[in-house]
Amino acid sequence: MSTMRTVEPARGRRAWLRTSPSRARRGVAGVLAGIVVQAALAAGLAANAGAQQWVASWGSSLQGPAPEEWTISNASIRLIARSTIAGDRVRVRLENTFGEQPLSIGAAAVGLRNNGPTLVIGSSRVLQFGGAAAVTVPAGEYVVSDPVDLAVQAEQELAVSLYIPGADVRSSIHRNALTTSYLTDSGVGDRTTDATGDAFTATTPWMHWLSAVEVNSSTARGAVGGFGDSITDGSCATPDGHDRWEDVLYARLAAAGARLGMINAGIGGNTVIRVPPVGSVPGVERLDRDVLSLAGITHVIIFLGTNDLRREATAEQVIAGLEEIVGRIKAQGLKVIGTTIIPRNPKPRGGLPPELGFGPERNARRHAINEWARNNTELDALIDFDAVTQDPDDPDFIYPPYDCDGIHPNVFGYAAMGRSIDLGVFGVSQ
Repeated sequence: MSTMRTVEPARGRRAWLRTSPSRARRGVAGVLAGIVVQAALAAGLAANAGAQQWVASWGSSLQGPAPEEWTISNASIRLIARSTIAGDRVRVRLENTFGEQPLSIGAAAVGLRNNGPTLVIGSSRVLQFGGAAAVTVPAGEYVVSDPVDLAVQAEQELAVSLYIPGADVRSSIHRNALTTSYLTDSGVGDRTTDATGDAFTATTPWMHWLSAVEVNSSTARGAVGGFGDSITDGSCATPDGHDRWEDVLYARLAAAGARLGMINAGIGGNTVIRVPPVGSVPGVERLDRDVLSLAGITHVIIFLGTNDLRREATAEQVIAGLEEIVGRIKAQGLKVIGTTIIPRNPKPRGGLPPELGFGPERNARRHAINEWARNNTELDALIDFDAVTQDPDDPDFIYPPYDCDGIHPNVFGYAAMGRSIDLGVFGVSQ
């Protein structure tokens, strides 16, 4: 057993085709052997900063199909992703996780975003898949592009452009992307390498198909995966603002010279275990796809459980699921960081249903899980977000200056959470 550290609060040319573990919703479970090996190798490489290695620099956990009314036909879409590490080569992962039909991508490109849909002149690179310009992604699977030479800096935004030649194509999406991306009208055709962006006349707040960007870097030490629900996803944060708690943590790590990427693997409403009503693939089933399959992950922060409780899962059920997640992460040789579940007010605001609030019985289960976390010796560290966000006058309420809607912190609350984390957990002197 490891000694747990408690964070005290402060006021090649071949396309890689993989079956997505999110197909657990269709009965597939367990760790894919290839993903296990890839994650173990990536963790070993990341231990030596200075060695050239692939490291995940951005991520988005896809959670379901686009609404039936959202389709794209013979059109292009330009998706914006901010790299969190520097490197000289780039590859991307595209998912058809929730598609019912094979996804045909007629062309793809990546470039440096200037502003809006425009690109830095001369930065556009055509992406290939196994040496081919086009690729078909089977339903429920994903593909990784061939690498391209492209120098990217930490905090620089990339634009990944896809041409979808089919008719009435629905996407697999992440809803709360908090990033503005762009698309052309249907019928416009292939505009993937258009640096002017003039054809990209519409915007979308969702992330479509793109789930990861990986960068080949000689300076990165690894990457941190934030594995959570809407509080990690960033409900109540600012679109295009990069002001979620993990963004604040990332900024602090960067200022301290940590050279660690930051991956947001949060999904609004996500749970640890499968408990009805199921709104998204639960943590135990998506861990491989959204974290363990990514290159260079060295640390994982687990911040789940509140949505299981509001669906009336028992504390014992949630703890069992969390123990499984912890064990699988540690089996890959990664550092695992737990968190406590923050308060929920009895009556949420902002139009949220009253049944989402926490009364005495739900809070009793929350306290039981938090005590398990605080006393867990398998965790490498614990971030006590409960202590950070609770109202000192009533610890079952969110501290009012941090409270957005009775369930989620506001931007000030996210800042307090991000500032409360001891950087020593990541081997960084403060």
